[in-house]
Amino acid sequence: QEQLVESGGGSVQAGGSLTLSCAVSGNAFSGYCMGWFRNNLEKGREGVAVITGGGAASYLDSVKGRFNISRDNLKSTLYLEMNSLNPEDTAMYFCAAVSAIQIWGKCRIDLLDPNDLPYWGQGTQVTVSS
Repeated sequence: QEQLVESGGGSVQAGGSLTLSCAVSGNAFSGYCMGWFRNNLEKGREGVAVITGGGAASYLDSVKGRFNISRDNLKSTLYLEMNSLNPEDTAMYFCAAVSAIQIWGKCRIDLLDPNDLPYWGQGTQVTVSS
């Protein structure tokens, strides 16, 4: 059973930046499709960014140009750099993982179903004040 541990959340003012990290246990990280998801009361759960083992990234339209997802396969760590934050970005942010073999080419924000990801972190809160 993989363990995912997020860190880096916090409170910032609009226009500020945060970088989230997600440390993944085990030695299968490079074969995982990884994603960041967020959950808030207004919009529910939505996918924010997804990245393949090879580094191909895709994003929710509202975060394109502001957020950057990356991964370090040697450190088994996923990152989400968030810039120009606005209050609408306020949410609990989760990282999640699934073996790329299990989803067969669907490691993309518009194709990946969150219900297909078996491994989730506990979440880290991001709060953006105006």
